[in-house]
Amino acid sequence: MNNESAAQYPILAGLEGPADLHEMTDQQLDALAEEMREAIIHTVSQTGGHLGASLGTIELTVALHCELESPRDKLVWDVGHQAYGHKLLTGRLAEFPTLRQQGGLSGFLKRSESEHDVVGAGHASTSISYAVGLAEAEARSGGRRGAVVCVIGDGAMTGGMAYEGLNQAGALGSPVVVVLNDNGMSISQNVGAMSRMLQRARVDSTITRVREELERAVSRVPGGGAVGTGLRDATKALWFESGALFEALGFAYMGPYDGHDVAAVRRAIRLAMRRNGPVLVHVKTTKGKGYEPAETDAEAMHGAGPFNPESGKSAPVSVPGPPSYTEVFGRALVAEAERDPRVVGITAAMLKGTGLQHLAARFPDRTYDVGIAEQHGVVFACGLAIAGMRPVCAMYSTFLQRAFDPIVHDAALQNLPIVFAIDRGGLVGDDGATHHGAFDIAYLRSIPNLTIMAPMDEAELVAMLHTALRIDGPVAIRYPRGAGVGVEIPDQPEVLEIGTGQVLESGERVALVGYGFGAQIARAAAERLHAQTGIRPTVVNARFVKPLDVALMRQLAARHDLVVTIEDHAAKGGFGSAVLEGVADMAVRVLVLGLPDHFIDHGKRDVLLAMAGLGPQQVADRIAAELATSARAVASPA
Repeated sequence: MNNESAAQYPILAGLEGPADLHEMTDQQLDALAEEMREAIIHTVSQTGGHLGASLGTIELTVALHCELESPRDKLVWDVGHQAYGHKLLTGRLAEFPTLRQQGGLSGFLKRSESEHDVVGAGHASTSISYAVGLAEAEARSGGRRGAVVCVIGDGAMTGGMAYEGLNQAGALGSPVVVVLNDNGMSISQNVGAMSRMLQRARVDSTITRVREELERAVSRVPGGGAVGTGLRDATKALWFESGALFEALGFAYMGPYDGHDVAAVRRAIRLAMRRNGPVLVHVKTTKGKGYEPAETDAEAMHGAGPFNPESGKSAPVSVPGPPSYTEVFGRALVAEAERDPRVVGITAAMLKGTGLQHLAARFPDRTYDVGIAEQHGVVFACGLAIAGMRPVCAMYSTFLQRAFDPIVHDAALQNLPIVFAIDRGGLVGDDGATHHGAFDIAYLRSIPNLTIMAPMDEAELVAMLHTALRIDGPVAIRYPRGAGVGVEIPDQPEVLEIGTGQVLESGERVALVGYGFGAQIARAAAERLHAQTGIRPTVVNARFVKPLDVALMRQLAARHDLVVTIEDHAAKGGFGSAVLEGVADMAVRVLVLGLPDHFIDHGKRDVLLAMAGLGPQQVADRIAAELATSARAVASPA
């Protein structure tokens, strides 16, 4: 950060690390929190990012670092989009303007960025499991044990893994402090019975007041610990159900507290760390706290693009582009539901992110948000399918990974008619490695009974959804993030022939075979290759990876010197691997172009594709080089 920017945040700029907070007065801490809020709003207005969640945890972050001695004490965040304030307090103020930019700070936590980033998680509901492992390791280490504290948003409490962690922590008696950041939200409004229990605690201030007064009174009684235990057990009726639930799992329950009251949270954390066992500290926060646009529309400001910090409004788009694949899918699903009353939609806390808000508006009783519980969502879909419904599970590729087991053992093994609408297939851009959908073809392709397809444009996406709902077995449709290509969508979608590819352009010597978005890359690369070499290649839209159009692949192999497969997916185990299997016995060169065998950081999607060798120009250059190498080999035989 330049000197002018640093002058805007003098307290932040003067911090050497989070330990400096230990000596600050309450007034200084309040001023620090305001600087953090201003820095986050200013930066995210330029870079985009997860604004609301981090604004809601500023005071909580300050309180935690006041009581902890990081990195000796371990602070674990459930999904790093709550932790921009943590980044600011741990020496990253100067780099903060590079947030989510190519080569800059990650939008999530990242172990290689800072010793204070204990874990680098980007998927929800994992923090308690991490914390239990860390606490058990601390218990077995020599010397003074550090505290282990994790912060889990109540949205993550809709995920089953959180309860698996709670269950083990309670059974082991692990000395962990779980801070439940209860803002009533994940990305959108929370769903489920746990959310309703937490909401009753949020709105009933009497419960909180009586408990706090009781705790203060007991603390002044000689032998208050024993007395307090008895009073606590005798006054269970004053506690709301979720507190009793956590205590039944072996946790001491504390709260709820105002998560924006630094002093109150500090006292609670201090008391919790003194206990030699698992403690849950329930804090109530407001998502987007202190910034009116984010408080008013928490869902829109969860993952915001660049915006005007004065108004909170995004910059207007002067020329409207084609609708996104997500939007096209969402509206196509409504049309299918109107045709067939058996069609229902399922998503995992991503109603707007997957386009299912349109189905929810038209058919609310046929739209299910299961919370951050992909595994449950798939098995729930299996129950619906067995009973005769036609469920469509709309989930991001990176999150569907969590449901691999039920896709195999519940959906595919029983050959149930479930459609998996896989959004964000391929590189997603600024969210980076935790969110790129780079592995879905590989983890699905080996599963029997599963049909897998990918559209080259938005019209084909509509046709594929129409086709998938007419297949008596599980089907996966993969499509990318972002805008379509602007093709016209027919009023009546066609039913595609299963397992058949489409020759878009007939040519010579080279066949470019694209899968999904790869077909668009193939088309653009073919033009560049023709301009560079004079060769007019054949261009194919594969459409299906399972069943693969093996007959077409073998025809291409027989008629061309080089077959090039192109996919926005890991090269290992993906579409190109399927083509190699199909022509393994033929004397043809196959060049597989896909994502490299390493995790790809955040950045603009087009830039990342080019860096991976999948930009149209990079593809054309690679093919031209391959042809030149082949020509030299023919001219100079060994």
